[in-house]
Amino acid sequence: MSKILIIEDEKEIAELEKDYLEINGYEVAIESKGDSGLLRAKKEKFDLIVLDLMLPNMDGFEICKEIRKEQNIPILMVSAKKDDIDKIRGLGLGADDYMTKPFSPSELVARVKAHLSRYERLIGSGVEAKKMIEIRGIKIDKTDRRVYVNGEEKLFTSKEYDLLVFLAEHPNHVFTKEELFREIWDMESVGDIATVTVHIKKIREKIEINTSKPQYIETIWGVGYRFKV
Repeated sequence: MSKILIIEDEKEIAELEKDYLEINGYEVAIESKGDSGLLRAKKEKFDLIVLDLMLPNMDGFEICKEIRKEQNIPILMVSAKKDDIDKIRGLGLGADDYMTKPFSPSELVARVKAHLSRYERLIGSGVEAKKMIEIRGIKIDKTDRRVYVNGEEKLFTSKEYDLLVFLAEHPNHVFTKEELFREIWDMESVGDIATVTVHIKKIREKIEINTSKPQYIETIWGVGYRFKV
């Protein structure tokens, strides 16, 4: 049974989310404050976190940033703030998805299922024919989901990793942002094209020596991106 942590200060919303997730077979814990939520996320093993943005003591941005230093489990950020800048910042800090309140509990369940399914499929199968991808200075260990750049391990979020592997497995193929979004996110998601752009930017910051002159992920203006070999 997958274990989910909800960090949400509005009790009614947290309980509603918990009820719907438990009905669908998930084990759910709730924390109402940012600092206690972060502590619990680090102390216990969870498979996914539903993270509110506006919290007492520590906001969702800071929590996301701290979790990403140690873990790459899916994080769904939720907020009443509709500004694109908040969505982009959240995704940039490593959130896998961003939902704007109000949203239906059934939509939350659908997104949780999709993110967990993809994450479990990628870390649990171990059936890939090719366990290691090596392209110049990049080495991707698909068994352990680890990425090394010039011998140094770099920490990637689950979606950053998925996107990097997909591009690296299709070298020199040009993909549109829409194609990448459908392949990696599997569903309608707030942020859509901006989500892809933000994740490409974060990947480049980790694998490129000079992000303005990328060696690996090349922008094809007016079309999309390709992994250059």
